[in-house]
Amino acid sequence: MSEAPPKARHVDVIPVRWGDMDVMGHVNNAKYFTYCESARMSYFAAIHMPEHREHEKQGPALASATLNFRRQVHHPAELEVFTRVSEIGRSSFKMEYELFHRGTDERVADGTGIIVWVDYGTGKSNPLPEGLKAAIRKYEEPG
Repeated sequence: MSEAPPKARHVDVIPVRWGDMDVMGHVNNAKYFTYCESARMSYFAAIHMPEHREHEKQGPALASATLNFRRQVHHPAELEVFTRVSEIGRSSFKMEYELFHRGTDERVADGTGIIVWVDYGTGKSNPLPEGLKAAIRKYEEPG
């Protein structure tokens, strides 16, 4: 069953490297998390994440990550990683990832990540900066 790519504004193209494959001849499951990490960092750059840090000892931390593996991927390939923020809470936000073979409706994986705003010194969560929330909302607006 095919499904059209989502309407996420943020899309990254990720080339699959030969070294991403495992002994079974397909992309190793851990590599998908790396693909999502690359997309997450690209998203953070798009919303100018560093500009929203109120203190240098505060910032984002990945608290949870889940992935569902839908299809095997083999080298050579290019993937499109669609990323969006679907929920914004008091001290965290939820990112959703959908990975497709580039230019197709063939979903290979999907998942989520919970990003918590943390005081790196204490390891405790802090409220998300209002400017960051506004930047995410603006970036996620259609059009």
